[in-house]
Amino acid sequence: MHAPPRHLRRLGAAAAAAAVVGLSGTLVPVGAGAATVADQQQAAAPLTNLDHLDWLSVEVTPPAQEGHTTYRLAEEPSVGTLWTYAEPNADGTYKHVGGGRYDAATDTWGQGAFNADDMTRAAVVYLRHWQQTGDATSRDAAYQMLRGVTYLQTATGPNAGNVLLWMQPDGTLNPSAEPVELPDPSDSDASYWLARTIWALGEGYAAFADEDPAFAAFLRDRLELAVDAVDRQVLDRYGEHLDIDGAQAPAWLVADGGDASAEAVLGLAAYQQAGGSARAGTVMDRLAEGIADLAGGSATAWPFGAVRPWALSRSLWHGWGAQMPAALARAGVAGPAVRDSFTFDPWLLTSGGHDNGRLPGRIDRSQIAYGADSRLQSLLATAAARPGTRDAATDLAGVVGSWYFGANPAGVRMYDPATGRTFDGINNDGTVNHNSGAESTIHGLLSMLALDDHPAVAQQVRAGTLAERVGSTAVEAETGRLAGGASAVAPDSLWTGESQYGGTGYVDVPAGGSVRVDLPRHDGGLVLPVVNQRPGSGRLVVTAGDRTLGSVEAGDVGERGDSPAPALLLPLDGLDALPRDAGSVTLTARGGHVALDAVIVEPAVSRLVLDQDAHGTALLRTSSDRTARTTVSVPGDGRATVTTYDGAGRRLAGTTTTARTVAVAVPAGGFATVRR
Repeated sequence: MHAPPRHLRRLGAAAAAAAVVGLSGTLVPVGAGAATVADQQQAAAPLTNLDHLDWLSVEVTPPAQEGHTTYRLAEEPSVGTLWTYAEPNADGTYKHVGGGRYDAATDTWGQGAFNADDMTRAAVVYLRHWQQTGDATSRDAAYQMLRGVTYLQTATGPNAGNVLLWMQPDGTLNPSAEPVELPDPSDSDASYWLARTIWALGEGYAAFADEDPAFAAFLRDRLELAVDAVDRQVLDRYGEHLDIDGAQAPAWLVADGGDASAEAVLGLAAYQQAGGSARAGTVMDRLAEGIADLAGGSATAWPFGAVRPWALSRSLWHGWGAQMPAALARAGVAGPAVRDSFTFDPWLLTSGGHDNGRLPGRIDRSQIAYGADSRLQSLLATAAARPGTRDAATDLAGVVGSWYFGANPAGVRMYDPATGRTFDGINNDGTVNHNSGAESTIHGLLSMLALDDHPAVAQQVRAGTLAERVGSTAVEAETGRLAGGASAVAPDSLWTGESQYGGTGYVDVPAGGSVRVDLPRHDGGLVLPVVNQRPGSGRLVVTAGDRTLGSVEAGDVGERGDSPAPALLLPLDGLDALPRDAGSVTLTARGGHVALDAVIVEPAVSRLVLDQDAHGTALLRTSSDRTARTTVSVPGDGRATVTTYDGAGRRLAGTTTTARTVAVAVPAGGFATVRR
């Protein structure tokens, strides 16, 4: 799967909490009266608390190592670093943990204690906190962390500009970690950690340019060295395209990722705003061009307006690192960012939220702060680039931000303002991982900094729970009634190379065979068969009772080309709307075999309702090609405000009502919010 291994291992099994964690970090029953985020903002108490990040941060004096040095190392031999993980002790305190197997005899870890991925982003937290509050302690922490980051960067030789990922507790660098992470050695090619180093150096240069010109000049030199690395290893293929099952994809992205490239663009955009070089501006523009090429879909077709994270897959999206819209907005390419924020996000939020794996179904439902923060930052950046979308971004960002305070699948407050801890995530089964490592801490704090800096959004973020969710649902084909020689297939691996089957696999449907799938309760809407397309396959005719909804072509796909998978697993659109009384659909193969994974049901009106004590929020979107009229019960007291938006985030109308059940006209291709 397209993900750094640490993101997957971090969400190990954890005991489910039978209560939600209050803002103080203690366990309180669901519904108990804890202070809301809005209350805390009104009391002028910031949400951002750096205590836990400070505790994770340590200074290390590295030994002399060829090709590695940093600013004033002779005068200041210690550099800033950051422990990778933190696990809870029995008494509620936490302990530092490194990555991989620990060897007590050598005091080393299979990977290391500290890593560039987290040190770079911790530097961004300290930089933003310093710039936002004037806090001198954060200024000093940012200075030391950037010195540590640049020590990890290889300064000379054929890999100059690249970055080593891991450092041991004594400051010794570990070029080849166990388990192996690519590239190996970790400074041998462009990487996520190179992209994140550019992010940190760009924001660092902008922050220190006037305050400490000598240090800023050093950061500029190291940033230009990193730009050199991207130019020779990534942009050497600028203008070339990959052939992914007959569709073109950019060949000039860092690690083939829109996600990795986006984090480099964030740093380059900050650098440009502070007077960066023309060459760095060209690198930013070319990376942004490649990221924008990964945008696609519509309100009714996969990926529903999203910018995809991986050039090698047309059928994968993940929540972590999905800062592509933020990067595009800051680079001046706002069009795809607008569609991602105001067409895709309403679909995403009503269908379950920022999962770690839409593949294309909700295969990996685990959720982490990295995903929540990516959505929040992207909405705010898009609104800054397109001020006319500010109201829409505020409404959606309020829903996203509420994830940290209980409006999530676990019903647990994931961030604690009293300690500055963010839990490491919600597992696939809805249980909570109560570790609080660097990445979750960092992205929780980036979100809190954003909320502290955007009071209008913070006023929309409230502690609460999910009261109702009606959204995209996948019914696995193998659970249906198979006829005419159709047979369930359980492959050796559910991972195809670019995406993943749901359930136990797929159904092979020969010509004349069929699968009848019972539908969940619905209000009409659409069905999207998820088919593993390959040339020479047949087509599926879809019927609901005696009504034919149309057909989809399983063979309408190009040759494999550069795709890592032999076929393309994709939801296929173009069928007529479901009759409201349809209890099932039958999919019959014609003209050849079809590999059917699942049937996705898109409701005519999807909804997410949050119960926030005396308040309530509802988000609604439609899969219809015309305005959909519905009603929704919204918790809370007082009047309800109904606001409608189009798919570009433009406000269409606003009304208020005292009704408990609120009538809403949801615009085609757009969305509506109701706040009480």
